[in-house]
Amino acid sequence: MTAAAIPAKAIEWAEKGWMMKIVIIMEDTCGSPLCEYEHGLSVYVETAGHKILVDAGASGKTVANAEKLGIDLQSVDTVMLSHGHYDHSGGLPAFRNVNRKAAIFMQRAALGDFYHGQRYIGVDKGIADLPGVTLLNGDFRLDEEISVFTRIAGRRFWPQSNLSLSEEADGRRVQDEFRHEQCVVVQGKINLLVSGCAHNGILNILDCYKEKYGGCPDAVISGFHMMKKTDYSEQEAAVICRTAEELKKMKTIFYTGHCTGQKAIGLMQPILGEQLVPIHCGSEFLL
Repeated sequence: MTAAAIPAKAIEWAEKGWMMKIVIIMEDTCGSPLCEYEHGLSVYVETAGHKILVDAGASGKTVANAEKLGIDLQSVDTVMLSHGHYDHSGGLPAFRNVNRKAAIFMQRAALGDFYHGQRYIGVDKGIADLPGVTLLNGDFRLDEEISVFTRIAGRRFWPQSNLSLSEEADGRRVQDEFRHEQCVVVQGKINLLVSGCAHNGILNILDCYKEKYGGCPDAVISGFHMMKKTDYSEQEAAVICRTAEELKKMKTIFYTGHCTGQKAIGLMQPILGEQLVPIHCGSEFLL
Protein backbone atom coordinates (compact mmCIF):
# COMPACT_ATOMS: atom_id res chain seq x y z
CA MET A 1 0.00 0.00 0.00
CA THR A 2 1.40 3.40 -0.95
CA ALA A 3 1.48 6.26 1.51
CA ALA A 4 -1.23 8.01 -0.50
CA ALA A 5 -3.52 4.99 -0.11
CA ILE A 6 -3.28 4.82 3.68
CA PRO A 7 -6.48 6.19 5.25
CA ALA A 8 -5.98 9.47 7.05
CA LYS A 9 -7.51 7.97 10.20
CA ALA A 10 -4.92 5.17 10.15
CA ILE A 11 -2.10 7.72 10.00
CA GLU A 12 -3.64 9.80 12.81
CA TRP A 13 -4.14 6.76 15.04
CA ALA A 14 -0.62 5.44 14.36
CA GLU A 15 0.86 8.81 15.33
CA LYS A 16 -1.05 8.69 18.61
CA GLY A 17 -0.32 5.03 19.23
CA TRP A 18 -4.00 3.97 18.96
CA MET A 19 -5.19 0.78 17.30
CA MET A 20 -8.84 0.69 18.37
CA LYS A 21 -11.54 2.90 19.78
CA ILE A 22 -14.12 1.18 21.98
CA VAL A 23 -17.33 2.72 23.29
CA ILE A 24 -19.81 0.97 25.57
CA ILE A 25 -23.11 2.16 24.10
CA MET A 26 -25.33 0.16 26.44
CA GLU A 27 -24.66 -1.46 29.80
CA ASP A 28 -26.48 -1.97 33.10
CA THR A 29 -24.82 0.92 34.94
CA CYS A 30 -24.52 4.64 34.27
CA GLY A 31 -21.19 6.03 33.15
CA SER A 32 -22.37 9.14 31.33
CA PRO A 33 -25.16 11.62 32.10
CA LEU A 34 -25.92 11.60 28.36
CA CYS A 35 -27.01 7.96 28.36
CA GLU A 36 -30.00 5.93 29.37
CA TYR A 37 -28.99 2.59 30.83
CA GLU A 38 -30.77 -0.74 31.19
CA HIS A 39 -29.99 -4.45 31.50
CA GLY A 40 -28.22 -5.15 28.24
CA LEU A 41 -24.97 -4.75 26.36
CA SER A 42 -23.80 -3.08 23.17
CA VAL A 43 -20.16 -2.47 22.30
CA TYR A 44 -18.86 -0.28 19.46
CA VAL A 45 -15.39 -1.16 18.15
CA GLU A 46 -13.68 1.08 15.60
CA THR A 47 -10.42 0.22 13.89
CA ALA A 48 -8.72 1.94 10.96
CA GLY A 49 -10.54 -0.48 8.65
CA HIS A 50 -13.85 -1.36 10.31
CA LYS A 51 -16.69 0.01 12.42
CA ILE A 52 -18.20 -2.89 14.33
CA LEU A 53 -21.19 -3.22 16.63
CA VAL A 54 -21.17 -6.22 18.95
CA ASP A 55 -24.71 -6.65 20.28
CA ALA A 56 -27.41 -3.99 20.29
CA GLY A 57 -28.76 -3.92 23.84
CA ALA A 58 -32.34 -4.68 24.82
CA SER A 59 -34.16 -1.86 23.04
CA GLY A 60 -34.00 1.22 20.85
CA LYS A 61 -32.36 3.07 23.73
CA THR A 62 -29.08 1.78 22.30
CA VAL A 63 -29.58 3.78 19.10
CA ALA A 64 -30.51 6.87 21.11
CA ASN A 65 -27.37 6.50 23.24
CA ALA A 66 -25.15 6.17 20.18
CA GLU A 67 -26.44 9.48 18.83
CA LYS A 68 -25.87 11.21 22.17
CA LEU A 69 -22.34 9.78 22.34
CA GLY A 70 -21.50 11.01 18.86
CA ILE A 71 -21.33 7.58 17.24
CA ASP A 72 -22.57 7.52 13.65
CA LEU A 73 -24.36 4.18 13.44
CA GLN A 74 -24.93 4.73 9.72
CA SER A 75 -21.20 4.16 9.21
CA VAL A 76 -21.15 0.76 10.99
CA ASP A 77 -20.25 -1.94 8.45
CA THR A 78 -20.45 -5.10 10.59
CA VAL A 79 -22.76 -6.24 13.39
CA MET A 80 -22.13 -9.37 15.47
CA LEU A 81 -24.76 -10.84 17.81
CA SER A 82 -23.00 -12.68 20.63
CA HIS A 83 -25.89 -15.01 21.56
CA GLY A 84 -29.63 -15.49 21.44
CA HIS A 85 -30.87 -13.41 24.39
CA TYR A 86 -33.13 -10.36 24.18
CA ASP A 87 -30.86 -8.05 26.18
CA HIS A 88 -28.25 -8.24 23.42
CA SER A 89 -30.55 -8.31 20.40
CA GLY A 90 -33.58 -6.13 21.18
CA GLY A 91 -32.04 -2.99 19.67
CA LEU A 92 -31.34 -4.58 16.27
CA PRO A 93 -34.61 -3.50 14.59
CA ALA A 94 -34.00 0.11 15.66
CA PHE A 95 -30.42 -0.14 14.41
CA ARG A 96 -31.60 -1.48 11.06
CA ASN A 97 -33.93 1.51 10.74
CA VAL A 98 -30.92 3.85 10.73
CA ASN A 99 -28.44 1.57 8.93
CA ARG A 100 -29.60 -0.49 5.96
CA LYS A 101 -26.21 -1.65 4.70
CA ALA A 102 -24.30 -3.21 7.59
CA ALA A 103 -23.87 -6.99 7.48
CA ILE A 104 -25.38 -8.69 10.56
CA PHE A 105 -23.99 -12.06 11.67
CA MET A 106 -25.54 -14.39 14.23
CA GLN A 107 -25.48 -18.11 14.89
CA ARG A 108 -28.51 -19.94 13.50
CA ALA A 109 -28.81 -21.59 16.93
CA ALA A 110 -29.46 -18.13 18.44
CA LEU A 111 -33.02 -18.38 17.06
CA GLY A 112 -33.86 -21.09 19.60
CA ASP A 113 -36.30 -20.70 22.49
CA PHE A 114 -34.44 -19.72 25.66
CA TYR A 115 -35.73 -19.19 29.20
CA HIS A 116 -34.66 -17.82 32.56
CA GLY A 117 -36.80 -19.88 34.88
CA GLN A 118 -40.26 -19.56 33.30
CA ARG A 119 -39.51 -16.24 31.57
CA TYR A 120 -38.78 -16.25 27.85
CA ILE A 121 -35.51 -14.43 27.12
CA GLY A 122 -34.90 -15.38 23.49
CA VAL A 123 -34.58 -13.06 20.52
CA ASP A 124 -37.47 -11.71 18.49
CA LYS A 125 -37.61 -14.26 15.66
CA GLY A 126 -38.31 -11.43 13.21
CA ILE A 127 -34.65 -10.40 13.54
CA ALA A 128 -33.70 -13.25 11.19
CA ASP A 129 -35.77 -11.56 8.46
CA LEU A 130 -34.04 -8.19 8.73
CA PRO A 131 -32.13 -7.21 5.57
CA GLY A 132 -28.48 -8.27 5.57
CA VAL A 133 -28.70 -10.96 8.26
CA THR A 134 -26.47 -14.01 7.78
CA LEU A 135 -27.12 -17.09 9.91
CA LEU A 136 -23.91 -18.92 10.79
CA ASN A 137 -23.33 -22.54 11.74
CA GLY A 138 -20.10 -22.42 13.71
CA ASP A 139 -16.81 -20.58 13.29
CA PHE A 140 -16.62 -17.85 10.67
CA ARG A 141 -13.97 -15.49 9.31
CA LEU A 142 -15.11 -12.29 7.61
CA ASP A 143 -11.62 -11.11 6.67
CA GLU A 144 -8.11 -11.00 8.09
CA GLU A 145 -9.27 -8.69 10.87
CA ILE A 146 -12.69 -10.00 12.02
CA SER A 147 -13.69 -13.56 12.91
CA VAL A 148 -15.90 -15.45 15.35
CA PHE A 149 -15.55 -18.77 17.12
CA THR A 150 -18.14 -20.87 18.92
CA ARG A 151 -18.87 -24.34 20.30
CA ILE A 152 -16.73 -23.95 23.42
CA ALA A 153 -16.56 -27.37 25.01
CA GLY A 154 -14.65 -26.76 28.27
CA ARG A 155 -16.44 -26.59 31.62
CA ARG A 156 -13.72 -25.17 33.88
CA PHE A 157 -15.41 -22.90 36.45
CA TRP A 158 -18.61 -22.94 34.39
CA PRO A 159 -20.88 -20.15 35.72
CA GLN A 160 -23.33 -21.63 38.20
CA SER A 161 -25.88 -18.94 37.36
CA ASN A 162 -26.32 -20.82 34.08
CA LEU A 163 -28.28 -23.48 35.95
CA SER A 164 -31.40 -21.30 35.86
CA LEU A 165 -31.18 -20.94 32.07
CA SER A 166 -32.82 -23.45 29.76
CA GLU A 167 -33.75 -23.98 26.14
CA GLU A 168 -36.61 -25.80 24.48
CA ALA A 169 -35.61 -28.90 22.52
CA ASP A 170 -38.00 -31.48 21.07
CA GLY A 171 -40.86 -30.01 23.06
CA ARG A 172 -39.19 -30.12 26.47
CA ARG A 173 -36.98 -27.86 28.58
CA VAL A 174 -33.32 -28.81 28.90
CA GLN A 175 -30.24 -27.10 30.29
CA ASP A 176 -28.97 -24.45 27.90
CA GLU A 177 -25.50 -25.53 26.72
CA PHE A 178 -24.94 -22.19 24.91
CA ARG A 179 -24.19 -23.57 21.49
CA HIS A 180 -25.67 -20.28 20.27
CA GLU A 181 -22.87 -18.22 21.82
CA GLN A 182 -20.19 -16.79 19.53
CA CYS A 183 -17.10 -14.83 20.48
CA VAL A 184 -15.83 -12.01 18.29
CA VAL A 185 -12.12 -11.61 17.59
CA VAL A 186 -10.63 -8.43 16.10
CA GLN A 187 -7.02 -9.04 15.07
CA GLY A 188 -4.27 -6.56 14.32
CA LYS A 189 -1.38 -5.06 16.27
CA ILE A 190 -3.85 -5.27 19.15
CA ASN A 191 -5.89 -8.47 19.45
CA LEU A 192 -9.32 -8.01 21.01
CA LEU A 193 -11.82 -10.64 22.16
CA VAL A 194 -15.46 -9.64 22.73
CA SER A 195 -17.87 -12.08 24.39
CA GLY A 196 -21.28 -10.79 25.40
CA CYS A 197 -21.83 -12.81 28.59
CA ALA A 198 -19.22 -15.60 28.53
CA HIS A 199 -21.94 -18.11 29.38
CA ASN A 200 -19.49 -20.88 28.49
CA GLY A 201 -17.12 -19.55 31.16
CA ILE A 202 -14.44 -16.93 30.51
CA LEU A 203 -11.60 -19.39 31.18
CA ASN A 204 -13.04 -21.93 28.75
CA ILE A 205 -13.46 -19.22 26.14
CA LEU A 206 -9.84 -18.15 26.59
CA ASP A 207 -8.71 -21.79 26.37
CA CYS A 208 -10.58 -22.04 23.06
CA TYR A 209 -9.07 -18.75 21.86
CA LYS A 210 -5.57 -20.04 22.62
CA GLU A 211 -6.25 -23.24 20.70
CA LYS A 212 -7.60 -21.42 17.64
CA TYR A 213 -5.53 -18.23 17.57
CA GLY A 214 -2.52 -18.91 19.78
CA GLY A 215 -1.61 -17.11 23.01
CA CYS A 216 -3.92 -14.71 24.81
CA PRO A 217 -5.72 -11.62 23.51
CA ASP A 218 -4.39 -8.23 24.53
CA ALA A 219 -7.83 -7.15 25.69
CA VAL A 220 -11.14 -8.81 26.51
CA ILE A 221 -14.55 -7.12 26.72
CA SER A 222 -17.11 -9.40 28.32
CA GLY A 223 -19.62 -9.98 31.01
CA PHE A 224 -18.60 -12.99 33.14
CA HIS A 225 -22.14 -14.10 34.08
CA MET A 226 -21.39 -14.13 37.81
CA MET A 227 -24.23 -11.82 38.89
CA LYS A 228 -26.40 -13.01 41.76
CA LYS A 229 -29.12 -11.09 43.61
CA THR A 230 -28.41 -12.82 46.92
CA ASP A 231 -25.07 -13.15 48.68
CA TYR A 232 -22.54 -15.63 47.36
CA SER A 233 -21.96 -18.84 49.26
CA GLU A 234 -18.42 -19.43 50.46
CA GLN A 235 -17.91 -21.89 47.61
CA GLU A 236 -19.28 -19.48 44.98
CA ALA A 237 -17.03 -16.67 46.22
CA ALA A 238 -14.04 -19.02 46.14
CA VAL A 239 -14.73 -19.95 42.49
CA ILE A 240 -14.90 -16.28 41.51
CA CYS A 241 -11.59 -15.59 43.25
CA ARG A 242 -9.95 -18.64 41.69
CA THR A 243 -11.16 -17.47 38.28
CA ALA A 244 -9.51 -14.10 38.93
CA GLU A 245 -6.28 -15.83 39.96
CA GLU A 246 -6.25 -17.72 36.64
CA LEU A 247 -6.92 -14.52 34.69
CA LYS A 248 -4.08 -12.82 36.59
CA LYS A 249 -1.62 -15.20 34.91
CA MET A 250 -2.40 -13.69 31.50
CA LYS A 251 -1.04 -10.50 29.97
CA THR A 252 -4.58 -9.37 29.18
CA ILE A 253 -6.70 -6.42 30.23
CA PHE A 254 -10.28 -7.42 31.10
CA TYR A 255 -13.05 -4.87 30.57
CA THR A 256 -16.12 -6.23 32.30
CA GLY A 257 -19.60 -5.38 33.51
CA HIS A 258 -23.22 -6.23 32.59
CA CYS A 259 -23.83 -9.76 33.92
CA THR A 260 -20.58 -9.88 35.95
CA GLY A 261 -22.25 -7.93 38.72
CA GLN A 262 -20.75 -5.42 41.13
CA LYS A 263 -20.29 -8.01 43.90
CA ALA A 264 -18.15 -10.22 41.69
CA ILE A 265 -16.13 -7.26 40.44
CA GLY A 266 -15.53 -6.36 44.09
CA LEU A 267 -14.11 -9.84 44.73
CA MET A 268 -11.96 -9.89 41.61
CA GLN A 269 -10.57 -6.35 41.68
CA PRO A 270 -8.12 -6.86 44.59
CA ILE A 271 -6.65 -9.86 42.76
CA LEU A 272 -6.50 -8.43 39.24
CA GLY A 273 -5.81 -4.81 40.08
CA GLU A 274 -5.38 -2.70 36.93
CA GLN A 275 -5.98 -5.77 34.76
CA LEU A 276 -9.70 -5.49 35.56
CA VAL A 277 -11.51 -2.42 34.25
CA PRO A 278 -15.23 -2.02 35.06
CA ILE A 279 -17.34 -0.78 32.14
CA HIS A 280 -20.38 1.46 32.26
CA CYS A 281 -22.83 2.91 29.77
CA GLY A 282 -20.89 5.60 27.88
CA SER A 283 -17.40 4.35 28.80
CA GLU A 284 -14.77 4.96 26.08
CA PHE A 285 -11.38 3.30 25.72
CA LEU A 286 -8.53 3.82 23.27
CA LEU A 287 -6.27 0.79 22.80
